[in-house]
Amino acid sequence: MATNQEMIGRDELDDLEAILSITNSDVNEIQHVIRANSDTLFTWDYEQSREPLIKLYEKAKTSQWNATTDLDWSLPVDQAAQVLANAQANVNGPFSGGLDLKGTPFESWTDDQWIQLGIEGQNWTLSQFLHGEQGALICTAQIVETVPWIDAKYYAATQVMDEARHVEVFARYLDEKMSGHYPINAHLKMLLDDIIKDTRWDMTYLGMQIMVEGLALAAFGFIHQLTTEPLLKKLLRYVMSDEARHVAFGVLSLKEFYTELDSHEIRERQEFAFEAAVRMRDRFLQQEVWEKMGVDVKEAMSLVIQDEGRVMFQSLLFSKIVPNCKKLGLLDAGDGWLRTKFTELGVIQFEDWVDTSDEYASLDEVAKDRDAATA
Repeated sequence: MATNQEMIGRDELDDLEAILSITNSDVNEIQHVIRANSDTLFTWDYEQSREPLIKLYEKAKTSQWNATTDLDWSLPVDQAAQVLANAQANVNGPFSGGLDLKGTPFESWTDDQWIQLGIEGQNWTLSQFLHGEQGALICTAQIVETVPWIDAKYYAATQVMDEARHVEVFARYLDEKMSGHYPINAHLKMLLDDIIKDTRWDMTYLGMQIMVEGLALAAFGFIHQLTTEPLLKKLLRYVMSDEARHVAFGVLSLKEFYTELDSHEIRERQEFAFEAAVRMRDRFLQQEVWEKMGVDVKEAMSLVIQDEGRVMFQSLLFSKIVPNCKKLGLLDAGDGWLRTKFTELGVIQFEDWVDTSDEYASLDEVAKDRDAATA
């Protein structure tokens, strides 16, 4: 059994020194090379025998959208106004849980500084979404090569197109509507590297389709509910439609495959899921934003991890991951190791929320818009 030190490089989940020791060593790099040694599989069996994947593939073919023509890019975006609206709603702020800031650097902050922090948070969040979507683009192209079933190759090919569109749309929104880009967060970069380097096709599924895409789906949903900015709201609705299918693709494919694995192989998947969960949680501490604001990063992060509002927001990001892991049998396999670890992370309460393989059709906003237009 692997220890926390072996999996995530530290014994304690909230060891700030260890979290901050992971940094992006080259923020100015244009290209990042990962050597992947996965086998590329041809299959000469063209029979489509997996009905759930066929259904998903048909749904994907009719749910395509065009980022250029289906979104109104002429709409203006006022970042400061969005920050103020979020503050009035008292959600998703850095200290939204009523934490006492007396004696901290934030005690004397002006309204302008708080607004700028919110703007930088927007820039950072959309930047990480952009980088994560490119990771999904690369991983899904890898799945087309490595998955052994023709049904899955067909669907994964549609997801490659989806992910290209997501990279396009987030890049354009950042360029035209936001006020700055951030490089990829070191924890996210480390996770993407690990997913891409693993030679087992199901680990690509687990890392990207279940963990990264599952968290993204929850994050998109949260921001979609929060924002009143119409362009971002519609953009996220469309992206969520795609993401729900992507996560369902992972659940439907892995559920079948995991029944064939022995207890040692399942434990490896459990440990990988836990490591991915910690990496994604750590990236949402937004170290780069605090650095840009000129704040002592360790001091700021020590406050963030104490803030009840922020902790609640971060836990909600796992509301898709935990039930999907349960659907796959990972939560309670063996001695319930992953259940214990998710309990330590404070996210086990989501285990009985709906899993994405049962909800993706209800999130198909493209179909809803099409039906409304023809009604």
